[in-house]
Amino acid sequence: MAAVAALVLAGPAAAAEPDLIFRKSTVWKMLTPDDKLATYAIDDPDVEGVACHFTVPERGGVSGMFGLAEEVSDVSLACRQVAPIRFTSKFSQGDVVFRQSRSLFFKRMQIVRGCDTKRNVLVYLVYSDKLIEGSPKNSTSTVPIMPWGGDTPERCENFLK
Repeated sequence: MAAVAALVLAGPAAAAEPDLIFRKSTVWKMLTPDDKLATYAIDDPDVEGVACHFTVPERGGVSGMFGLAEEVSDVSLACRQVAPIRFTSKFSQGDVVFRQSRSLFFKRMQIVRGCDTKRNVLVYLVYSDKLIEGSPKNSTSTVPIMPWGGDTPERCENFLK
């Protein structure tokens, strides 16, 4: 039942696993895994040339060891242009780029994308939500669409639905 709930809450944007860059212990525990901060990378599935890095806390202890811990909502985000930007499909403001479960049942972290049409900037927002109470914790990162190797940059507004 827990696996079914996780699949339903995860949705289609959770298909690609993020790349683990590194983990750093923050709280030492004698007989069980330590609490850690983990930094991951993802590529935007609809915008080639944009990568995002996010750092999330991961609980250790007995509940963390068995995947039963509810993770806290703190998360940081940085997104950058890493190659020429190419849009592979149209998107809507606030489309989900990445989604990950942060508890056994009702909490998830999401990275969503928008387009600041006036400035030709992609805007990424990471937040966590909980079925019952939500979460005000969030982080924002922007990626100005710049020329790369002499190419004329595309306008994100041309790819909005």
